[in-house]
Amino acid sequence: MSDINPVHLTTGPPETILPPEPADALAALEAALNAPEAERRTEVGKVVCSWPTFLAGWASMGDLASDDAEAYAAYRVGYHRGLDRLRQNGWRGSGYVRWQHETNRGFLRALAGLQRLAATIGESDEDERCAHFLLQLDPAWPPSE
Repeated sequence: MSDINPVHLTTGPPETILPPEPADALAALEAALNAPEAERRTEVGKVVCSWPTFLAGWASMGDLASDDAEAYAAYRVGYHRGLDRLRQNGWRGSGYVRWQHETNRGFLRALAGLQRLAATIGESDEDERCAHFLLQLDPAWPPSE
């Protein structure tokens, strides 16, 4: 019996958890989001220019956009940057990327924002694709928080 290798059973698709963002980027975003309302969008823009792969920064940029086109663009950048980051961290096009992990939330916020804006501008195919993708990434979507 000692020559037998143990069998490892999986409980479902693999899960990807993005690594934490740089501490200075997180601090800069927090400061930008606490700036006076009239300056917030500009300050968050400075953050994403300093850290262009910072997913929560792009999601926040979409949240603060001055119109639907700007929001759509910011969320789309966050979504595509997020796909790049996921792939760099072992994601191979399938598997879970759950909201319960704080470090995944920037990507999921960008994807959810893209889905919302696609619906708003009448891009129904993209709306449906994004909604389906969110459920594939996290079957418990939407988060209860």
